[in-house]
Amino acid sequence: MSEVAARVQVVMADYRDSRQGEDILALMDEYARDPFGGGEPMSDFCREHLLERLAEFPGAFSVLAYDGDGDGDRALGLVNCFMGFSTFTCRPLVNIHDVVVSAAARGAGVCTAMLDFVAREAKNRGCCKLTLEVLEKNLPAQTAYRRSGFKPYALDEEWGTAQFWQRYL
Repeated sequence: MSEVAARVQVVMADYRDSRQGEDILALMDEYARDPFGGGEPMSDFCREHLLERLAEFPGAFSVLAYDGDGDGDRALGLVNCFMGFSTFTCRPLVNIHDVVVSAAARGAGVCTAMLDFVAREAKNRGCCKLTLEVLEKNLPAQTAYRRSGFKPYALDEEWGTAQFWQRYL
């Protein structure tokens, strides 16, 4: 275990807490600027409205990872989650929408600590599974997710794995 991983503290984020709000926005901006996050800074609109919209959105929750006890320490990572529902199991699920680990903390177990926290929260909420999307060429993220027990989704291997598609509105 790395020195950073030994000190990582993961907490449920409070969107209305000013310090945690600043940390969420800073980490989201770092993610947005990364090539795997689109390579552009977060928009002014998102900066201004993201926290209030997350706080109001039913089933949204986020976790933050800090280097230390989370009180005045450096924010290392963020996971944004949304509750969903599995019709096949008739139970809720958690979709992990954003996973951010600050560049300086990558490879130190921060992602694993946050995903383990989310898994415990999902179990407490009676969920059947966690879902997430990852870009095909984001191999470091895929490695981290596999280490945490994720794998490509397939109902039957004969039919292949599911693909994540989108349609802009």
